Amino acid sequence: MNSLPASERELNLRLPSWAARSVTKGPSGASRPESTKSGSSLEAESVSVALEADLREQLAAVGRAEERIAQGTYGRSVQSGLPIPDERLEAEPLAERTIEEQRHHEMDGSRRSHS
Repeated sequence: MNSLPASERELNLRLPSWAARSVTKGPSGASRPESTKSGSSLEAESVSVALEADLREQLAAVGRAEERIAQGTYGRSVQSGLPIPDERLEAEPLAERTIEEQRHHEMDGSRRSHS
């Protein structure tokens, strides 16, 4: 699975650029966090933080997929051990569960966050 390491490199390259966007120069030329700027800057920082978190999660998913490849369990659900259909893996190479298991997993997470 040669596309996973390439994805990992790509994600690692993108992370520093997102982190750099959350710092601006103050009047004296010193770096200061964007959080001291206007509301629109706060919104932009919030988006940057969310994108960075998403990239970090994607990078972690690549690492987990590489571990499953090394263990010989890639293509099997981490939850049940059932095979993940090839069509799903082609569409989502980092899939850790079957579609049905993923739906239940996401519903359970949604219920927990609203409790």
